[in-house]
Amino acid sequence: MTQKEIIQSFVQLGQFLDDAISHQSSSPNASRLVEAIQKEHIYNGWFTAESIHEAIQGIRSWLHEDTLTEWAGNYAYQQQPKSVGVIMAGNIPLVGFHDLLSVVISGNHAMIKLSSDDRRLLPIILDELVAINPKLQARFSLVLQLKNFDAVIATGSDNSASYFEQYFAHVPRLIRRNRTSVAVISGNEGHDELTALGKDIFSFFGLGCRNVSKMLVPVDFDLDRFFGAMVSYSDFINHHKYANNYDYYRTIYLMNLEPILENGFLLLKETEELHSPLSVLYYQRYSSKDEVNDFLRKHNDKIQAVVGHEFIPFGQGQKPSLYDYADGVDTMTFLSNI
Repeated sequence: MTQKEIIQSFVQLGQFLDDAISHQSSSPNASRLVEAIQKEHIYNGWFTAESIHEAIQGIRSWLHEDTLTEWAGNYAYQQQPKSVGVIMAGNIPLVGFHDLLSVVISGNHAMIKLSSDDRRLLPIILDELVAINPKLQARFSLVLQLKNFDAVIATGSDNSASYFEQYFAHVPRLIRRNRTSVAVISGNEGHDELTALGKDIFSFFGLGCRNVSKMLVPVDFDLDRFFGAMVSYSDFINHHKYANNYDYYRTIYLMNLEPILENGFLLLKETEELHSPLSVLYYQRYSSKDEVNDFLRKHNDKIQAVVGHEFIPFGQGQKPSLYDYADGVDTMTFLSNI
């Protein structure tokens, strides 16, 4: 099977996703996907229809012939497919799709172990991929346990990553750990830019590694400007799981007499720490660009993305390109060198 055939199949998959979401597809898998999107919150309360649609739109942005051809053309294509175990995360909908795409488009076979938190959406998409091109059936499989594989890609927490490193020590492996993202505020942002930052904070309820959990602000920055720009995201407090987190951490901070700022749906806490819990945004003040650079260097191995004037534009943190590899490790280079 040629790489060109694979690319064309994924391009058709992109059109299927468009048609399914707009209720214009006649494929039986389209109605299955639409139904699954509407019901997924029953199984995973974080996976609302809105968050799934956002995830699908992100995937859809990759599935264009020119985009895929240019990306894949930078790497060697495996003429003899290797079996690559892919242990997928389940923090946001379809988060493992990039790994699946990378394994298949590099000429390998993906042995997919789904997360229990996200195990209903991808199988429908894979069924449609096989309907588009039956030969792709030989390029992926869903498994409950990994056996007889040549390499592995695993995504999880820092604790699970340590376990993966030991368990898969006998094969080439790409093991990912906990990461988060940071916003750098210059103080010169307009209201619209700060409002766009809310997308980086609140998309997927803050569960993704590309969600901003820490904000660096100038020493004289008025946080009321930030709160004023967040008003349009107030509906997040109506989601019961998010609200439970908000109430829990607000209570903890108040009981411990820890100073916080709040607006009814987001807690701001000043700290040098990086990873904030859900419904909480950490912030830290700086007095020079050198302090910002020092912070980013110090936490480089824990930061996935940085948004700001000199970085990723505000509101674009959750819109990675095909080249924005998790943990900054080039998945395609890894796959090409197995």
